[in-house]
Parts: sequence; structure tokens; C-alpha cells
Amino acid sequence: MRHLSSLLFIVIAANFFSGCQSSPPIRDEAAYLEEYQAWRQQRLEGLKDKEGWLSLAGLYWLDEGVNRFGSDPDNDIQFPEKAAPFCGTLELNQGEVTLNVADGVEIYQGNSLVREMKLTDDQSGNTTHLQQGDLAWYIVKRGERYGIRLRDYKHPRIHELDHIPCYPVQTSYVVEATLERFKEPRTITVATPVEGYMEEYQCPGILHFQINGKDLTLHPFVSGKRYFLVFADETTGLETYGAGRFMYASRTFTGRIILDFNRAYNPPCAFSPFATCPMPPRENFLPVAIEAGEKTVHLE
Repeated sequence: MRHLSSLLFIVIAANFFSGCQSSPPIRDEAAYLEEYQAWRQQRLEGLKDKEGWLSLAGLYWLDEGVNRFGSDPDNDIQFPEKAAPFCGTLELNQGEVTLNVADGVEIYQGNSLVREMKLTDDQSGNTTHLQQGDLAWYIVKRGERYGIRLRDYKHPRIHELDHIPCYPVQTSYVVEATLERFKEPRTITVATPVEGYMEEYQCPGILHFQINGKDLTLHPFVSGKRYFLVFADETTGLETYGAGRFMYASRTFTGRIILDFNRAYNPPCAFSPFATCPMPPRENFLPVAIEAGEKTVHLE
């Protein structure tokens, strides 16, 4: 009986520890590929949506005081030809922006014609959105600077992009990571293309993982229930975008952290010169070629 009890204990223990081992990140490859293709389609549709990055048509910084704007080159801010020659003025006064619309010009907020109003920027939580024909715009705040982010809902770039170049999908680039937590989250400051403007992110620790047998690390940024990653690798500036790529790390209900480099994607700056994107911190330069995810996009 003692022998049978010992044997039973060994079997139960073996089954227990076997169940504790992490299962592979991908159990059903066919289902994964189907989900991945759906993600790629949604990604393209999002970029081509009228509120997507391809519709950006300008980023104009405001000077303190009165700024005349419109399509005429004599204005302080020159909009595309679609705009009225003189649309009106935007007065920046110590962080407050006031719009005055020129006579005969139709600028709408929703369904309402606007003549004069104070505009709230994109950091306020209640951004003022304005439209004139195909053009739509709002005020952005970057650091201490205020500017106009302009969209053209019929921008030629929207129709020009019919696909996003990608590496062939490889399940070996879907890996599990472990988080080595800091005692306290750290603030990481990263550069952007806007001169003098930096962005700050909260970093909870260091992600450790392996790709092709090589030990690697990334510093993630907190983004709700996921981690946001801005990274560069040995393909950066060659086959992939020169300012790095973005990726999200998902956390399963069991707490596992999965990195799917097949979903590494180009930042908005790869599609428009009018976007402001965080650039990879030095901690996130990977000393390997990540031949997965999106490649460089060539647009006019």
C-alpha cells in the first residue's frame, strides 16, 4: 500500500507540474493567421478612414497674437487651395485660442456656422473640431506650443495607399515575455520630431524575452491594460521605418505577457509629415534584425 501511495503521489505531482508549464503562445496556427489577416485589413482601413493618418494635410504652429489664415500666400498661415483665400484669424493669447471668421466664409462646428469662438485644444478632453468643405481641423498643444492640425478628407494619399508592405508572418516572432518590475515605476522621456517637444511615459519595469535563442529586453510604457512599445532594431532605416516601430504587448487573463512582432507597425509619422510621434528610447534599440511586422511605406 505504501508503494502504491508513493506512486500515486508521483503521478499527481507530475501532472500538476506539467499543468503549470506555460503553453505555447499560439495553439491554433490557422486561427492565428485568420485573426492576423483581419488585423491587417483593419489596420489599412483605419489609416484610410477620414479620421486616419492619411488624411493629415498640415501642421501649422501659431505665434502669440493674431494669426491670419487661408489659402492666400500673404496669410501668416497658408492653407491648401481648397480653403478660402482669407478664412479669418486665430488669436493666441497666453494659451487661449480665439477664432474670428472672415465675412462670407463658412466654417462649421458640427452643423452650426461659426463666427467667433474660443477653441479648446486636443489636450483639454473636449477638443473643438471645425470644418470648411473637405478640410477639417482642430488645435493641438505640444509642450508650450499651439498649432492647427489640418485634415483633407479627400487627400490623394488616401487613395494612393492600397497595402502596407510586411514581412511574411512567422509564428516564431510571437513570444512570451516576463516583466522584471522596478520598485517604483520610472518616467522615461522620449524625443519627437517636433523641435523642443518631448513626451513622458510611465515604465513599470523591463520585459525579458527570447527571439531565435537570443536574450533581449524592452522597456514598456503603461497604456491601460496593455503595454505600449516603441522600438528600433537592425532593420530600422533599411527595410523598416527609420524612426522605429510601435507595438502593443497584450496580457492574458492569467497574467502572461505576449509579444507579437508580426504586429509591429509603422508610427503615424511614416504616413504623414504632419504627425508627432514618440521615437524609440535608447533602451529599446534591439541588437537583432526583427524581420517581422510592417516595412517602410513609400508615399509621395
